[in-house]
Amino acid sequence: MDTFADRGCADRAPLVGRARELDRLDGLLGCRAEAVGPVAVDVTGEPGIGKTRLLTEFAVRARGRGATVLRGRAGTAEGEGGTPFQAVLDACADLDHGKRAAVPALAELARLVEEANDREAQQGHGALVRRIGAALGRVPAPGLVLLLDDLHRADPATAALLDHLLRHPPHAPVLVVTARRERQTPPALASSLARAVDSGALAGLDLGPLEPEDCAGGLAPGVPPEAVQELYAASGGNPLYFRALAHTRHRRDDAPGTGPVAVLLDELTPLGPMERAVVEAAAVLGGRVTSELVTAVATDRRGSAPGDGQEAIDTALRALAGRDLVRPDQDGRTLGPRHPALPELVRGALDPWRRRELHRRAAAALARAGAPATARAPHLVGAAAGPDAETAAVLVEAAERTGTVDPARAAHWLQAALDHLPDTPEHHAGRHELTLRRAQALGAAGRVAESRDVLHHLIDTCRPDPGRTGYPDDPDDPDDPEDPDGPDDTTRRAEGEHTAGIRTSAVLLCAFMERHLGRYPEADALLRRELERSPGPRDGLRTGLVVEWGARALFATRYPEVREEVARALDEARRRRDEAGTAEALTLSALGEAYEGETVVARARAKEAAALTDTFTDGRLADHVESLVRLGWTEAFLEEYGAAERHTARGIVIARRAGRPFALSQLLLCSAYVHFLTGNVAAALDLAEESLTVARPLGGTELLGFSRAIRATVLLHALPLGAPEGLAAAEEAAATVGTAQSWWATQARCMLAHSVPLGQDPHRVRGALLRAGGDRDLSRLQPSLRPGYLELLAGAALAAGDLPEAERVARRALTEAARLGLPVQRGAARRAWGRVLAHRGESAAAAEAFTEAARESAGSGAGLREAHSLLLAAPQVQAAGDGARAAALWRRGRRLAADGGARMLVDLADRTRPAPPDGGPPDGRLSVLTPREREISVLVAEGLTNQAVADRLCLSPRTVESHVARVYRKTGVETRAGLASLVVRTGVGEGQFSRG
Repeated sequence: MDTFADRGCADRAPLVGRARELDRLDGLLGCRAEAVGPVAVDVTGEPGIGKTRLLTEFAVRARGRGATVLRGRAGTAEGEGGTPFQAVLDACADLDHGKRAAVPALAELARLVEEANDREAQQGHGALVRRIGAALGRVPAPGLVLLLDDLHRADPATAALLDHLLRHPPHAPVLVVTARRERQTPPALASSLARAVDSGALAGLDLGPLEPEDCAGGLAPGVPPEAVQELYAASGGNPLYFRALAHTRHRRDDAPGTGPVAVLLDELTPLGPMERAVVEAAAVLGGRVTSELVTAVATDRRGSAPGDGQEAIDTALRALAGRDLVRPDQDGRTLGPRHPALPELVRGALDPWRRRELHRRAAAALARAGAPATARAPHLVGAAAGPDAETAAVLVEAAERTGTVDPARAAHWLQAALDHLPDTPEHHAGRHELTLRRAQALGAAGRVAESRDVLHHLIDTCRPDPGRTGYPDDPDDPDDPEDPDGPDDTTRRAEGEHTAGIRTSAVLLCAFMERHLGRYPEADALLRRELERSPGPRDGLRTGLVVEWGARALFATRYPEVREEVARALDEARRRRDEAGTAEALTLSALGEAYEGETVVARARAKEAAALTDTFTDGRLADHVESLVRLGWTEAFLEEYGAAERHTARGIVIARRAGRPFALSQLLLCSAYVHFLTGNVAAALDLAEESLTVARPLGGTELLGFSRAIRATVLLHALPLGAPEGLAAAEEAAATVGTAQSWWATQARCMLAHSVPLGQDPHRVRGALLRAGGDRDLSRLQPSLRPGYLELLAGAALAAGDLPEAERVARRALTEAARLGLPVQRGAARRAWGRVLAHRGESAAAAEAFTEAARESAGSGAGLREAHSLLLAAPQVQAAGDGARAAALWRRGRRLAADGGARMLVDLADRTRPAPPDGGPPDGRLSVLTPREREISVLVAEGLTNQAVADRLCLSPRTVESHVARVYRKTGVETRAGLASLVVRTGVGEGQFSRG
């Protein structure tokens, strides 16, 4: 029988990712050409890992170097393991008459093993082993490579020969390469090999999993990238399992029993009926199971499997463990497949009727054992029973338990529940609810378009007018009110109201999906129709509709159109004392006003919303986590960064736990934005990367483009100045949003403008901003962020040589920033004006504008903006004649940039470092300090406390205090201010101790 994992098409499989192993084999072959080094190489690894394929490639290389290569297998067929020297005998079959005549030693080798079955030879294998070893010792150059595969099934004579060669290596150019499975290797052979490793006669070569890129590049031609990731996770990097799963999942039109699947399943061929039944039962059960459960599925109470009883099953399990088809745990209570993908492949090979029967048995056995619904659900689906309300109830329970962690599986089970739920009038309401829940699960799984289609069908199916349901004048009512056996008016009205509630919930969810897909007119039409329907939706659902309508308008940059309706919904929610509805409306109003630059109203709404949501438990917020998304962004736009980070951090935890990927992606983005502005670029990049990972499978191009844009902006600052990766990432983000004109799309285009180097292509910067902003005042951009974009537009005008336009834009930025009252935006406007002043040669005024921008940014905690402002100020202060102050500003700006991980600003600082201040003769008092004392003096001069210095230099605060005291004593200064003045006057340490 061919080996389970390496035979068949293994020789034809592509070889990927084994360059290091091949190089090592080549090196060992070169040593044996000199008759030095290990005489044998022991290749080990899991079944399917590529041992045989490696031997095949090495054989080609060895022949290319002139060596004779003989290749054989131990026990090549079931029951042949007792043939003496089976592997060597199989190898010698490759020797033709010409080779035997040319190399007498090889002819002698072949004759000895071929005669090993003779009675005389069998009287003493020891003497024959020594004669074979002597023959190998006479092999001439260029030498022999003897490849022995499946050594774990070697007969005693082959094992004895290998042991002899390892203890008495031939002084000839002979290299033996074996391949085996460690778990199936007999103890005596394993012990012999271990001793040989210790003596240096044997080199071990263990094959591990391939890397993901190796599998993607060499084993999955034509398979989509996302499917490659799934295949790699399922296969664990095992190449044969990877290929088998790819074959099964992506080539179902191939003939059965072909390809790598047949290779893997070939080992099942010699199994007896009971062993086969146990393997199939374990495969259907999947994962780790008990022998009792396997017994229940393999034998069934009706005796459908051969053999009978637990004892027969245990015997079969021991045999399967010996073949390494199953692996028991240490205490023997549970067992599992040797590879996680094996059950899937075995199940796929079963005929449908057998597989259905085994699933039926598994479902029954698990129900008797009291297993949870999540364990029973796969078997209920696999059993493919007809309509059954109890089965549907179990599937619904399973979906509820798994929905937050695996929404795709939950959607699958909900569809199965719908298939099993009887399509009768008493179950119609239940079917509507399940359809709505399935649409929610599909959306959470990223299948947004599919969720939208399901919701459209549900909206069409539900009755549109609950107020008229059940009345004689309703022509669509199938119930006859004159029928005394039919439901009464009260029942019909209750059913109609329930159906109307389902319909409104479906409209609300469908509008959310349409908004995520960027289909704002469709979302608007759906919501308007539902809000205008008579009688309208009940109060709680009406609030939800208004909030979603407002969100749609906000993302379409048309919030003023819905401002009054949102205010009415907020008042109504307050009157009803609907806290959740109030929070939803408050956060929408706050974000809308913050977007529009109405900061006073926005701050009041945000404060009220924060006070309310802070009283909610995490469980309650799980259903309203979008409120935290809106609140976090509102606080970020209002430059209340600490509050924004607190709320987004809480929201991230809740969204993860509750399985809310849309909210999670936006919360991660908001947190990244806050970390970026406050000067923690590394953390911001990690958060942006994770947000992109969450957003990518959700399908909405605008969210994906916005996520890429935020990441690109952070990446730009994390990379060295001028690195092209930041611009490439921003270009990808802008391409992702296409021609859309939504809030996120315009932000993505503006971030592209930030990524283009001003000095290289100012016209491209200006063009990107104007396309996003609509006109030369950028009136289409977010008002609360517009001064920052006007700063960039002014810089582009200056770089293009248009001073009058730069002056106009900068004055516009100052006017808009004054209206907003936001310090960071005022800082942006002051930087814009400072650039104009610097261009006009007014260094002192420019320096004042830049330093004021730094003060504004520092007041809000925007460390990155403060650093940038200081670095712009330093050259202007220097030009104005105050070199000492310029050096101090430069040092602080560079330190902020370095501490925040903003490599781009650090490089900018290094390019613009002011020269040491001029003046009288240098003060030599600092020259008497030690290097550590000078280092601490520079940090003290930058304003760091002793604790901050200790943290920076990984010292204790007491050590820093001692150093500072010695500095005071040596220099004669008495205060930290005096020390700072001394450092500034002498220019010590500029760039030397503050490179981060």
